[in-house]
Amino acid sequence: MDFLRPENWSHALELKAERPDARAIQGGTDVMVELNFDHSRPAALLDLNPCRELFGVQAEGNRLRIGAGVPYVKIIRDLHRQLPALAQASRTVGSPQIRNRGTVGGNLGAASPAGDSHPALLAANAVIEVESAARGTRMIPVDDFYVWVKRNALEPDELIRAIWLENASGPQYFAKVGTRNAMVIAVCSFAVALHPETKTVGTGIGSAGPTPLRATPAEEFLAARLPWDDPAPLPDAVRREFGALVAAASKPIDDVRGAADYRRHALSVLARRALGWAWNDYVAERKAA
Repeated sequence: MDFLRPENWSHALELKAERPDARAIQGGTDVMVELNFDHSRPAALLDLNPCRELFGVQAEGNRLRIGAGVPYVKIIRDLHRQLPALAQASRTVGSPQIRNRGTVGGNLGAASPAGDSHPALLAANAVIEVESAARGTRMIPVDDFYVWVKRNALEPDELIRAIWLENASGPQYFAKVGTRNAMVIAVCSFAVALHPETKTVGTGIGSAGPTPLRATPAEEFLAARLPWDDPAPLPDAVRREFGALVAAASKPIDDVRGAADYRRHALSVLARRALGWAWNDYVAERKAA
């Protein structure tokens, strides 16, 4: 196995063009586990740590551009107000050591349906900035990024450069079911984001399908029934129907971490609870305003 260490981002793109079989590595929290258990053996590793261009966060208007090398701990510490669901998801990733090294860019590169950041990215309508030496920059909406189990929309010579997200205009929540709060792969996970400016709702489902999923029927149902302009407590029937639609949008299987029926039930509960938390926050914010 070859180890490629570029001098900077431009050099990394050149190396990736020359060696499309090279596996990009940043924190290594997914790649090294696969190597240690001999689950994969790429022909080469491309170390992106020298690419300091990947470690910054820039604000452009109402949007944030998060470099692919920004670790979870920075999102938790510095971006919890602008990106609450992503920060909440980041807190559940592994141990403190993993959160210091792991990145959202790495989560996207691995494209595991159980990745903790994916539901929050879907709910917040993220856009993924990728680049190649030959074709330059390409922007991929997060809905188009996940192709199949552990497969993403990257071309062989492309690398993830950044993630674009709008600052939250309303409450966002992430929740997952596992045997403990962290250092565990989710049995299932869910994120919801309220977008009052457009009167729309975003959702994301994790670990309950071949890819991370969006519950579009649940989003449309809820957006049409929320009293955006005159917030009041939600009827229990609305919360339960939302949960049922989220569960129906999932495509779980039976595996060692949980049964498909359990995942559907758990998702309906997570969706009801996350919606309750988000809507209560929205009502409180409107009253305070």
